Order: sequence, then C-alpha cells, then structure tokens
Amino acid sequence: MSSEFELQQTADGVQLVWTAGPKGIKPLHLDFRAGKSGYRAVNSSLKSESLIKALGITGKRKPSVLDATAGLARDALMVAAFGSSVDLIERHPMVRILLKDALERGRNGADKISDCCQRMQLLELEHVKQVSSEQYDVVYLDPMYPKSGKQRAQVKKDMQMFQQLVGGDEDADDLIAPALNAAKFRVVVKRPDHADFLGQREPNTQIKSKKHRFDVYIKQGFEQL
Repeated sequence: MSSEFELQQTADGVQLVWTAGPKGIKPLHLDFRAGKSGYRAVNSSLKSESLIKALGITGKRKPSVLDATAGLARDALMVAAFGSSVDLIERHPMVRILLKDALERGRNGADKISDCCQRMQLLELEHVKQVSSEQYDVVYLDPMYPKSGKQRAQVKKDMQMFQQLVGGDEDADDLIAPALNAAKFRVVVKRPDHADFLGQREPNTQIKSKKHRFDVYIKQGFEQL
C-alpha cells in the first residue's frame, strides 16, 4: 500500500503525497503550530478536555504517559500541553518520519508549542509489548476505529490519506494486555461510542465526550491516580 505514497522534502519540512489518491487531496504536512491541534494545545482548559481527565492529569499531578499508538500525535501534543512528559510509539515508517520532522521543527522557538515538543519523545519501538513492566504511569491507546461507510464520508481529507496509508489496526485487541503491563497506574483507551471494548475487556470506568469515549483501566492497588 505504501507504493501509493511518497515522502517529499520541502522548505517547510517533510510532506506525504498520496500519488494514487483522488483529486483535491493536498500533501499531508504535519505542523504542530498550525490548525486546530496547535490552537487546542495552547488554549484548552483542564475542565474542557475529557482525555486529560481520563489520564488523571491535574494542575498538580503530571503523570508520565506513553502514547502507544501515536499516529499524527495530536492527542500527545495536548497531553504535553498540560505538563506531562509523553513518549510516542508509531510503527508505520512513513508516519514516523513525519513525526520526527514535526517534532524537530516544533522544538525550535520559545513558545508553548516548543515547550510541548520538548516533553514529547519518539521512541525507537514498534509495539507497546517492547516496553518494560510498569515503565510509565499511564499508557494511552487510540487504535484506528472500526470503519463504516458513514464514517468514511465524514472523515477529513488529511485523515482519509492517513487511513489509506496505515490501514486498520487489525491487531488492536492485542494491545490491551501489554499496555496494562507497561503501566503503573492506568491504561486509557479512546473508542467510538459504538465500538466494542478493546480485547472484550470491560473497563473500570469511562469518560464520555460527544463523539467518542475513554475507557479507563485501573490497575489494582493504584486507584489514587
């Protein structure tokens, strides 16, 4: 599938081109200072972000987080904006290149986005099962959602390209057990409202937003986080 795509170096950084894609889809260029993700990272509050609540981040508590399905790292940027360190795992090689380039550019400057990118680290790993036991306070999972025709029609053009490139996370159910092993306190899984529990494992609690939910798995003895 990757033969349909190519990476190009431009003056503004690396971009991904869908050579076999439909007309009107622009190259994907990841810039943490541009668009809604950058604005959200700079302007959001603790009270308004369900993800931050699910991870257990507060004004005083900044748990270490592993984003084990980083994708374009938009959620990771938000987590870093609230002061937590975030390590990233992304297994697709082209997406890894986009992330590495965006992080390097994002660290330049003296603004909040630079501070966020300084707290984000792309790991040389491909799967959470490669992580040592209880290495992180929290592990976050956001596998590709189950696809439907309605969802495909609604998804933004840049995400159409991303989904075509990486495909579905067919092995998503295999993430939950190693994630629980890698976490000291909790695992948080982002899911659409209609989706089954990951690995058919019921969470301890849930935090819901308009379009999706966060399933929270709390490890026994560490309910305080």
